[in-house]
Amino acid sequence: MTAANRAVLVLEDGQTFEGRAYGAVGETLGEIVFNTGMTGYQETLTDPSYHKQIVVMTAPHIGNTGVNDEDDESRRYWVAGYVVRDPARRPSNWRAQRSLDEDLVAQGVVGISGIDTRQLTRVLRTAGVMRAGIFSGDDALAGDLLARVRGAAQMKGAHLADEVSVAEPYVVEPVGEQVAHVVAVDLGIKAMTPQQMAQRGMRVTVVPSSTPAAEILAMNPDGVFFSNGPGDPGAADATVAQLREILDAKVPFFGICFGNQILGRALGYGTYKLAFGHRGINQPVMDRTTNKVEVTAHNHGFAVDAPLDGESDSPNGYGKVLVSHVCLNDDVVEGLECRDIPAFSVQYHPEAAAGPHDASYLFDRFLDLMKGQHA
Repeated sequence: MTAANRAVLVLEDGQTFEGRAYGAVGETLGEIVFNTGMTGYQETLTDPSYHKQIVVMTAPHIGNTGVNDEDDESRRYWVAGYVVRDPARRPSNWRAQRSLDEDLVAQGVVGISGIDTRQLTRVLRTAGVMRAGIFSGDDALAGDLLARVRGAAQMKGAHLADEVSVAEPYVVEPVGEQVAHVVAVDLGIKAMTPQQMAQRGMRVTVVPSSTPAAEILAMNPDGVFFSNGPGDPGAADATVAQLREILDAKVPFFGICFGNQILGRALGYGTYKLAFGHRGINQPVMDRTTNKVEVTAHNHGFAVDAPLDGESDSPNGYGKVLVSHVCLNDDVVEGLECRDIPAFSVQYHPEAAAGPHDASYLFDRFLDLMKGQHA
């Protein structure tokens, strides 16, 4: 290995992993997390919820199918860094337009390959996610790397949704006859989400995260949607206030991932940081309203702190609330259903590009909620 392609991963606790430069060469810092998906790396890289995070892929072979222009979930790669064990030497798929390595270089994503990602994942599962840095080329030899890692920003307390949101509104037209108009607040939305709604006849107006609630309500939507997104929900006070105005107006509401956490806070519950979070496309969740178990896609490091058993009273006066979904691995709250106002949310991703699709019915449930409100 030459000095030019040498790379080192440094964890906040002082552990280091040496490997080869992958993607762009240089330095990157962020919170290091792991993703358990066996496929869907292009969708992972373009998921805005990974903003400021270094992502470790637990699947050993990455890049096999290359990348294309159709599967991106947003306008760019958002990960702060990328860690893989065995990158593909060449892509092999009829849809591939270029290699993953080429895209990582073009988008300036600093990565590392050739390390034991299984060992690294065990470290993160035991100690919890932490800050880390990838240093390659000349940066791998320069100065006190651990000090630079420990000087990086923490994820706890970070408000990041405004950094990934669109600057201007846009519209996704319905497929076929329009049956409802939804305003979707972009906190880090993935492209498949408005597409799933459009396929059900919803016209979706996607607006920036900073859009005032009064402006949203002035659009006279049949429903309002809050998307996934990065950062600490505990730092999103303005977004919580925005949602409370919408709940007060009794407009049907659906939120996913970060939107679930914002609903939890708007109702008056707390949120907390998970030790290592849920990230991947194989998480088992029970829908307690049907007792059906779903295999679901997740990407979250924070969760809602709400009573698991029975209905509870919203501390902020929105009536009865039920924890509608729960993770079967660790009993984390995975969904909220309001009994007295038209609002519900889930912690995972029902749009699920690149799968699974067990939870896509939730978009139908949102449509039913809007129809019921106007029946």
